[in-house]
Amino acid sequence: MGSIKVRNPLLSKKLKRTETRLLIIDDNQIRFNQICDLLTTNEHVVQAILLDDLQSFEKQLQQNWDLIIFGRAYDLKYEQALSLIQLSKQPNLPILLLKPEDYQAEQYAHYMRKGVYDILNLDFADRFYLGLLRALSFSRLSLMQQQLIDELESAQTHAQSLVQDSNKAVALIQEGIHIEANSEYLQLFGIKNQDDIIGLPLLDLLQPKDIQDFKLRFKKISQGQFDLARFDINTLNTQVVQANPLKIEFLSSTDEDTLQITIDMDNAESGDETTTSAQKNIQGFNTYQLINRSILQQPSNINALVIFSLASCPEIIFNSDWTTSKNYFQHVKDFVKDQINIPLFKVGIGIFIGLLQGDSKAKLDSKLIGLGALTKPQLLQINEASYPLNLRIGYTQLDTEIHDEQHFEQLINAAYTTALPQNEPAPQIELTTQIDIPNIEFQQPEIKPVHISAESSLIRALQQSLDRGEIHLKYQQLYDKQDTNLYTYEVTSGFIFDSAWKDLSDVRELVEDPELSIKLDRWILVESCKQLHNFITQYPEAKLIVNLNKEILFYDQTFSEFIAKLITIIGSKLSHPLILQFSEQDITQNIPEAQKHIAQLRQFGAEVALRDFGNTIYSEAALRQLDVNSLTLHPALTEMLNNEQSTEALQEKIVVLHEIKPVEIMLRGLNDMTLFANAWNVDARFIQGEYFQKKLDHLIDVQDQ
Repeated sequence: MGSIKVRNPLLSKKLKRTETRLLIIDDNQIRFNQICDLLTTNEHVVQAILLDDLQSFEKQLQQNWDLIIFGRAYDLKYEQALSLIQLSKQPNLPILLLKPEDYQAEQYAHYMRKGVYDILNLDFADRFYLGLLRALSFSRLSLMQQQLIDELESAQTHAQSLVQDSNKAVALIQEGIHIEANSEYLQLFGIKNQDDIIGLPLLDLLQPKDIQDFKLRFKKISQGQFDLARFDINTLNTQVVQANPLKIEFLSSTDEDTLQITIDMDNAESGDETTTSAQKNIQGFNTYQLINRSILQQPSNINALVIFSLASCPEIIFNSDWTTSKNYFQHVKDFVKDQINIPLFKVGIGIFIGLLQGDSKAKLDSKLIGLGALTKPQLLQINEASYPLNLRIGYTQLDTEIHDEQHFEQLINAAYTTALPQNEPAPQIELTTQIDIPNIEFQQPEIKPVHISAESSLIRALQQSLDRGEIHLKYQQLYDKQDTNLYTYEVTSGFIFDSAWKDLSDVRELVEDPELSIKLDRWILVESCKQLHNFITQYPEAKLIVNLNKEILFYDQTFSEFIAKLITIIGSKLSHPLILQFSEQDITQNIPEAQKHIAQLRQFGAEVALRDFGNTIYSEAALRQLDVNSLTLHPALTEMLNNEQSTEALQEKIVVLHEIKPVEIMLRGLNDMTLFANAWNVDARFIQGEYFQKKLDHLIDVQDQ
């Protein structure tokens, strides 16, 4: 009997052919050397950097890496590293954790759920090496998959362009030798016959002036590093019929070990009407092919094409200069991309189409319903000026792949004429009739609404926006360091006044009109709860923090019953899906009265939080007296995260607050990497800001692709 030799493919030489790029976070140079020596001994070519501070880590995350190995660091925790990686250009980059000193085997699953790829022990070199190889293999496969997707899309575009338009010279290269070329490629190098180029070395034909740079690039491209694949060369080949430099790009090919080289050619007929028509056809063809490919790459039970177009266009855009007009339509696309995490394809001037996917029809409908909020009047900021935006959004369900351009046009037409689905009421409860805002009865009769003077144009505009239902609700997701409450969103609100955005938290005139304030807050609660009722179809554990004014707490006699009704309508499985958040300053003006109302709200199923907290000498005393669940710290305290010394002072303040009462603490306004990363050095459980997720007009998970 013969023997069968079994070999683990991880131990093959494939992983060693490409330079291994390691970012090692540790304060121990000896461990760094051990890791590098271990890989070098096993014939790997290693590029590694050692760091142990946040600033260096932020800088290095701008580069491409295969793996991150985390040991110990002075001011950087592995949780920080994980969150920053997830928000970087390589969100799936594996992070290996060197076994912590206090590590227990039963903690393994906890670390995995946090996002760590694996935990390795450098004391056992062989096991460490094999674990590293597994992670490296996963990293390379992930990178290769993304590169193939990008290159296939690019290759498809190039291939179609070659069929329709002769502005590319193309050849196939295998192991540095030509195996095929098109007529433009032959013409470019003065070759008359296809047979004359087969077997000819690429280097002999291109004859680059900087031959060493070309050899280095070509070697890395052959190993799969296509980020180096597009560049210019100056050729010494006198037979070339085009002036230097040659614009070259290498693409992956469908055949293994084969590369495609394309060279741009001068096209004197680029302005020809036929060429323009061909390019339009190419664009349409590529769009539906890319959508088909997206469905194949990320299969879904149900798909829909969503079309975003202008319901109207401001006349000022047509009367503006070219730059403003061009930027306006680009900003339309940018606005939509900010609001929904799907690829968008241009199908006309100011018209974009995208693929929306769901695990079920109910979940897809939930996503489509959420998009309805984007049809409210919006504002675009262009060169420090504001311009109105009114979107029209439609959709069509996609039951099969798109067959051809004609089929694609039919689908676009169907999407353009089909309105988004509407939110349905919860079972046995009519949203429109059961939660109408009643006449407000004030608990303290001596306080009466003040009639608004004719000069108060702001209040009049606010009343009109409320009557038209044009108050904007903004939703911003919180990051939970404990990874348990992942779908908590803060609700803020505003409206468009004098062609500018006005945040309702800045409208101090509302104090003069308690009745309007209460109506406004009730409307905000109703609309945000409709959104939540719809959103829990996708994420049953979602909850809202809704910012309110003091008037609804102190003067609305039926507020607690109103909240109970809303919680019933939401239909959440959570015991407390609503957190009502009031200003610390507003609540501390009458603590005994506030405490009575807070107790009632908690009895009816809502939690209560305080915002802008902790920046006065009265904050600690207020916390002792008030029965609240959570605190959002004052923006001045957030700014303390800008440097190490003040971050330590902030941590001391938070320790004192926790000693007074075990409340959950949120830091918001973390709009850059420094603030977001330093927030991990203080004991605030929830962190929030534009670095994690911008304020959006509808509910969406930051990782929902």
